Amino acid sequence: MNYRHAFHAGNFADVLKHCVLVALLESLKQKQAPFCYIDTHAGSGRYDLHGEDALKTREHADGILRLLDAARLPSALHVYLNLVRAMNSHRPAHDLAVYPGSPCWPAC
Repeated sequence: MNYRHAFHAGNFADVLKHCVLVALLESLKQKQAPFCYIDTHAGSGRYDLHGEDALKTREHADGILRLLDAARLPSALHVYLNLVRAMNSHRPAHDLAVYPGSPCWPAC
């Protein structure tokens, strides 16, 4: 089996994983001690949601795009969504062209 994450970027599982990751990183940033984050199974840092692979499955429509419309979210999710929106600041609010992969989150 050949797995290419570009077909699945921004899907519900990606959103869950990245929300938890951002919440953990934000929590670690509150401490005075330094920390190191290593993701041994990370893919690309950026995924093109308008690319051929993502448009073939459109899994991001039931993942990140659905979350953009949600109301009354916990603060950790607002941090996550603001980071996603920042990567797409040149686009209308619900027209995400880029979805950040795991390598991007620690730098955000």
